[in-house]
Parts: sequence; structure tokens; C-alpha cells
Amino acid sequence: MDRSRFDALIDRIEVLYDEDRLRDAIDLLDAGSPGLEAWAADLAHIKACLLAVSGDPDAALRVLQDASAAGAWWHPSILTDDDLAALRERPEFHQLVEVSKGRVAADPRPPVVLLPDGAPVGVVVALHGAGLTAAHSAREWAGVLPLDHALVCLESSQRMSPMYRTWPDRDHAVADIARALGQLPTELDGVPPIAAGFSAGGRVALDWALTADPVEVAGVIVMAPALRELPTTAAGSLSPASILIGADDGLVETVDQAADRLTGFGCTVERLPGLGHGFPADFADRLAELLR
Repeated sequence: MDRSRFDALIDRIEVLYDEDRLRDAIDLLDAGSPGLEAWAADLAHIKACLLAVSGDPDAALRVLQDASAAGAWWHPSILTDDDLAALRERPEFHQLVEVSKGRVAADPRPPVVLLPDGAPVGVVVALHGAGLTAAHSAREWAGVLPLDHALVCLESSQRMSPMYRTWPDRDHAVADIARALGQLPTELDGVPPIAAGFSAGGRVALDWALTADPVEVAGVIVMAPALRELPTTAAGSLSPASILIGADDGLVETVDQAADRLTGFGCTVERLPGLGHGFPADFADRLAELLR
């Protein structure tokens, strides 16, 4: 499976979507994606959304039906995407949703654990963004390893499609974190954890740090958190307690609206000029400043 090719394809489609070049995006999908068969459900969903938004709901429904007949499935929340609004009243669509609902299954995975060369002084527990994986987290947060921090990368057990994992439910997220922490090597016994995450994973990491559920953490570092409801109080002091977000990120308004509450919890909020929804090029240097 070629995850990097899939990621590159999605990035290109997102650019075309944002530029309202829907036909070009559909043509890109129609050109074929050899080697990406594992992502058939995701690609079918994307194509159906593009077709529905472009004014062809009949074709959108056929794409989903054909993929479903081949075994694809999607969490119901994926199929209620606004882009598929034109299909919501169709009985055939409701039938497809029910078939998918019966196929949805959780899939817990062990964490990816990376140890520094020396004795670890801390352990950064990184949670991936929606649709991403532990491998993505391992790449983006690898800067903690030269700082004598272990890196533990978790994957959500909750899947929106066979290949798309995210953190839609708080209780499941807490259970995933607790399960992963129970699988750590003895080298990390007693080493203080730091909650970390990106986007949806950033939201979960921040909630974990502020509520101390399932366990207390020493600090929290989140990048571009996709915030929802915040806790009413913080369980204790955190160090570091840093929230980073690109000034051009579509989520920055939500973070700005919560800024007073976040600073009240002892967190610092830093907006990074010129950055969209992603990690800054100097993220490793920023980690060094936060963890020194």
C-alpha cells in the first residue's frame, strides 16, 4: 500500500476543490489510482461528494452503491456530509447508510513506541489528526527524540471507513489512550507523559491534559486543535502548556474564540504567520524550546 501516493492525491484534490475546479478533481479520480485499492471506500466517498456538489446526485449515488456492493463502508457521520445533502431524502441512500452502519467496526492497534538514545526524561504521547496515522505522528513529532523524550504514537480505534481513523467520541478516545498506556515498555515506567496531538488529535490531547482522564499528564503541546467543547476547569497545572496554530488555518477562529478560556487554564496560544492547517517547517526547533 502506498500511503504517500494517497496523501499526495488527496492534497491535490483538496486544492482543486478549494479552487472550485470540481470537474478537474473528478477527472483526476477517474484517471485511476493503481496501488490505492485499499482506499477504495475513501476515494468513492470523495468522488461522490464532488459529483453531488457539481450537480449530479444520480452519479454520486451510483458511485457509493457500486463501492458498497464491492464491500466498502462508511461511518454514518461521513455519509451525512453536507456535500451529500442532495442524497439525504432518497430511499436508496438510506438503505446504503443502513448497510454501512452494519459494517462499521472498531479496530484497536498497539502504539508505535520510539525511544531516545539516552534514558528518557519524558514521554510525548502523540495523537494523529483525522484520516492520518501513527506513522504521520512519528514523522512530525520525531524532534522530541534528540531531546531525550520517548515518543509514543497512538491510533484511534474508531474508523470512519476501512482506512480512515479519527477521534469522534470522547469515551472511546479515553479508552484508546488508557489501552495504549498499558502497553508501554518497562523503560517508560514512571516517566512523566506529555499529551500531544494534531487537529482532531490535538483536541483529544488537550481534553486529556485538562481533565487528567485517563491519567494525569505533566504537560500538553497541541498543533492546530480542532476544538469543540472545552472542560469547565483544568485538573491541574501543566508545563509545557502550548497551543500552536497557523494564522491562515481555517480552525484559527475557533481557537481565537476560546483563547481567553485557554489562557485561563494556563495555556499559551501562539498563532504562526503564513501557516495553514499543518506543521511549521521549524516545528522541531519549537519543540526544543518547549521541552528544554
